[in-house]
Amino acid sequence: MNAFMHAALGITDFWTFVLGTIFIVLLPGPNSMYVLSVAAQRGVREGYKGACGVFLGDAILMVLSAAGVASLLKASPALFYVVKYIGAAYLGWIGFQMLRGAVRAWTSRGSDGGAAQAQAPVDRDVSPFRKALVVSLLNPKAILFFISFFIQFVDPQFGYPALSFVALGLVCQLCSFAYLTAIIFVGARLAEAFRRRRRLSAGMASGVGAMFIGFGAKLATATLN
Repeated sequence: MNAFMHAALGITDFWTFVLGTIFIVLLPGPNSMYVLSVAAQRGVREGYKGACGVFLGDAILMVLSAAGVASLLKASPALFYVVKYIGAAYLGWIGFQMLRGAVRAWTSRGSDGGAAQAQAPVDRDVSPFRKALVVSLLNPKAILFFISFFIQFVDPQFGYPALSFVALGLVCQLCSFAYLTAIIFVGARLAEAFRRRRRLSAGMASGVGAMFIGFGAKLATATLN
């Protein structure tokens, strides 16, 4: 398989790339946590809408990386920091909204009302697709990651490097699809428990909200090196 992928698509160490991609996809991040919260609060269909936003956002980042945007960000630190702080602020705002909704749910007297409050941060905002797309795009470190990771598996002597990037991107998207599908159905199973237990729903929302604030803080302190 490695020999075939190298000859046909200019990809070196294909299985190493696949294993590395799987491990990277499995790491918790804002994309997967947002899709999980949407699926748990609104069901499988809405969870897949959020997942489609992630797929599109990742695809755009891959194209931008292949087009040299990562090099542009490295060459222009001011631009990198502008995008970085906007992304960090947005992730922090999502986390704050989730925490606020969780506090309202926790202090609500009625079980049904508490569940509605816990879902409020997702329900009252833009669609899951658009919100997941923005979450995925507002992370300049992802652009740098894609270019630094993909480039290790592209043969510089291959005549059609764009084809290599497309093939690698498809593998990454397939791994992401499988992982997000598992997350969506886990979230849907949790939804029934959340409908019965107000504080469990509020606890999950507060945990995800805190993680988003942490993701924002991590992005705000990220560097180009």
